[in-house]
Amino acid sequence: MSFNLFAAEEEALAKARALETRLGALAPDCLPEFRDLIAAFELSTREQQRLVRVSDRLQAQLSDAIHELDRQRSEAEAALDHLREAQEAMVQSEKLASLGALVAGVAHEINTPVGIAVSCASHLADATQAMRRRADGGTLGKAEFARYLATAVDTTDLILGNCERASQLIAGFKQVAVDRASAVRRTVNLAAYIQDTLVSLQPKFRPSGHAVAVYCPPDLELDSYPGVLSQILSNLVMNALTHAFVDGQAGGMAITVDCPDADTVRMCFADNGRGMSEEHSARVFEPFFTTRRGRGGSGLGLHIVHNLVVGVLMGSITVLSAPDLGTSFTLQFPRRTPDRDLPVEAVTM
Repeated sequence: MSFNLFAAEEEALAKARALETRLGALAPDCLPEFRDLIAAFELSTREQQRLVRVSDRLQAQLSDAIHELDRQRSEAEAALDHLREAQEAMVQSEKLASLGALVAGVAHEINTPVGIAVSCASHLADATQAMRRRADGGTLGKAEFARYLATAVDTTDLILGNCERASQLIAGFKQVAVDRASAVRRTVNLAAYIQDTLVSLQPKFRPSGHAVAVYCPPDLELDSYPGVLSQILSNLVMNALTHAFVDGQAGGMAITVDCPDADTVRMCFADNGRGMSEEHSARVFEPFFTTRRGRGGSGLGLHIVHNLVVGVLMGSITVLSAPDLGTSFTLQFPRRTPDRDLPVEAVTM
């Protein structure tokens, strides 16, 4: 386009110069002004050509810049995809670690009733063998038989009671484990489910003297994802154990549940630990943010909690903390989680 335009201008200049010769013969008085006009036209043409060259150079530079931006954008998108994959892998690792802690905790709790039941069964077996020897030898007396019966009744009561306790722990563990692994939606009694979750965490806070108090209406039923609730509670407890208390300090935690209205549940998890600064409180839900890097903090626990509360339970979570005044997390979510099309597993990432 620019070549054709300037070709036309060159042709016009050639005609003007030819006209200049004729004008010198016919009207010499007009010749100076006509020459000035030709010079101005030539100057304008040269300036246009310069501008076109500058424009072409700028367009080439702009094209190079656009290509570079496209390349950098592609690299940034690829890096973002890798970061998301890495974050998802770390989140999954965190969830599996939490499930592993659940298994270890319940196994530790089951050891006590099973151990008592085994000891009682062994004692009963020894007493029975002794009775059999006396019966075979004809030395069994009425008093000895009465003592044996009393021992048998007491021992079997202990065996049955501890086996029932172990059975309850196993049943609770199975349900919590299934909920954690599959994120199944169902109706659940919140108070009982909180206790089932805390059972798995007993080995974590019992050695250091930590305690968790629960204040929850006994008849509060939820239609939700109990496995998500279990994950949230576990992460909050583990976060408190990791960050809230000085090593060796016995601390207290409390889970308080109420209903601001018929359709909403409010859950507050609080500790009486060392608290956080305002700067840390503002960043506490950011992924990978932790004040204990390399000392037990991954920076994902509370990020997962935020995602689960907001993304799965369709609720909200806030934090209130101050140095030496402890920390509290307040969750609000519907008693009946709204129906959704997106799979829960996808939202937890």
